[in-house]
Amino acid sequence: NSFVTRTNTCGELRSAHVGQKVTLYGWVQYQRQGLFLVLRDFQGLTQVIIPQDEAHSHVKELLSSAPLESVLRVTGTVSPRPLGQENPKMPTGDIEVKAETAEILNSCKKLPFEIKDFIKKSEALRMQYRYLDLRSPRLQRALRLRSRLVMSMRHYLCNLHGFVDVETPTLFKRTPGGAKEFLVPSREPGKFYSLPQSPQQFKQLLMVGGLDRYFQVARCYRDEGSRPDRQPEFTQIDIEMSFVDQAGIQRLIEGLLQHSWPEERGSIMTPFPSMTYEQALAEYGTDKPDTRFGMKIVDISDVLRGSNIHFVQNALSYPHGSIRAICIPQGVRYLTNKDLESLKESAKSQFNQEIMEIICRPDGSLKSLLTKFLGEKEKSELIQALNMQEDDVVLLAAGEHKQVCCALGALRLLSANLLEAAGLALRDPTAFHFLWVVDFPLFLPKAENPTELESAHHPFTAPHPSDVSLLYSDPTKVRSQHYDLVLNGNEVGGGSIRIHSAEQQRFVLEKVLKEDSEVLSHLIEALELGAPPHGGIALGLDRLMSLIVDAPSIRDVIAFPKSFRGRDLMGNAPDYVTPQELEPYHIQVSWPLEEKEAKKN
Repeated sequence: NSFVTRTNTCGELRSAHVGQKVTLYGWVQYQRQGLFLVLRDFQGLTQVIIPQDEAHSHVKELLSSAPLESVLRVTGTVSPRPLGQENPKMPTGDIEVKAETAEILNSCKKLPFEIKDFIKKSEALRMQYRYLDLRSPRLQRALRLRSRLVMSMRHYLCNLHGFVDVETPTLFKRTPGGAKEFLVPSREPGKFYSLPQSPQQFKQLLMVGGLDRYFQVARCYRDEGSRPDRQPEFTQIDIEMSFVDQAGIQRLIEGLLQHSWPEERGSIMTPFPSMTYEQALAEYGTDKPDTRFGMKIVDISDVLRGSNIHFVQNALSYPHGSIRAICIPQGVRYLTNKDLESLKESAKSQFNQEIMEIICRPDGSLKSLLTKFLGEKEKSELIQALNMQEDDVVLLAAGEHKQVCCALGALRLLSANLLEAAGLALRDPTAFHFLWVVDFPLFLPKAENPTELESAHHPFTAPHPSDVSLLYSDPTKVRSQHYDLVLNGNEVGGGSIRIHSAEQQRFVLEKVLKEDSEVLSHLIEALELGAPPHGGIALGLDRLMSLIVDAPSIRDVIAFPKSFRGRDLMGNAPDYVTPQELEPYHIQVSWPLEEKEAKKN
């Protein structure tokens, strides 16, 4: 309080302060019948007794009439609360302040919503009045915890491990591959800047520049349109190191998270477990597995290989065909027929995958359309392979390996949601399960043209040392030195060892990705001028924070987020600009026909 005119905050007064004269500033949280009010600031609450004697009648009138959320200055004496009126739920619950003087610094008009966490309000209204929503205890806690986490990370990296905090430009040029970037017009006709989706090129160039260890709390931008729980601008903890390998980066991040992890969230154990991309896909149907619960995907191809079931034999006749299943514990008890139908419909609509169900009856027998085609030996092997118990439900899929796994992976998560909604405790909400996923493919077929390849992550990722020769003969089989960090089924970080050979980088861009390497001529030239081996990672700060505080959305850990459609509902951005403002940038707006008509009217 040495920089401000208050003597204390509203959250720090205790019995030891009894008898002291104090000056408090804050917002009116609650007022009761002209007898007392509760004053709130960033640190807590203090009960203020409104004087009832004639000598302080002006103070009584002022405090009794102050609207909720008005800003007050109150001076008074700290007193113990009367016996039996203490409030153990409040840190300041043993004392109260008897007001002697007061001033309304700013009176508050009628609020669009009450500043209380338990009051339901639409997200659109919360974002329109974000400065009011920021007063809520939930957002206050999240933003203050975020600040502490970042400060702890900065201390670990810069003070303990010699990293250099470097700010990189946000006006740059287009990067081939990756997410779509925002364009910023320049005064040169036809020339645009791009807002970087990450400081990727700059941090590699810093390694060429000999900085050895770089770190930044970086603002990043992606023009991805309306995607659930994504933001067009977001923050990442960006890291790059020279003379490092994958294991070194992983050890650094494990130490960083262990050092900065909030005490109130328990401790995290290191090293984190690791899993290959192929294993994650085969057992969980996704490259970001939630390992807090079982229900793994099981390969039952060998169990059913000898059966006479047509669709099974058809699936197994393909080069990558397989039969796989998940076992839903107590599915009969917790899932309705409607639930099972919705799961099957979901697999059909999202993955074009048919699903067959098998139910384990109380007597241990199986109920399914399949059972009449199975012998006792096959039924027994099926029960054993899936570890089926009474009232379990099995969902079975047959077809191309990746499609089957992805469909069952999605059903695994949907089933978990349904089981928990019905009352079965499956995932511990207080548990934090970190996982490294490694050995991703370096390239993937393009969705719009499967005969062409694109980078699975970005074009600067180095191939796995064992697969370098395949880069020139069969790039589809090359694994990468990319690694993702997963927490409770969410990707919270990703990085790689980079290509530091100009020749290899040019080959990847021109021959494999069919990109114009001239766009990256500055980077390729830098790689020719003594670039050290280097690698790095970026942690998604918004996503990590939302998981730490168990927020339903990343918007709940960002001070001023954009809406689902990428709009700022408070300031109404993006907004129109006049033709005169566009003129220096040599831009004219071509209006869609319906918008032309709307503007006329």
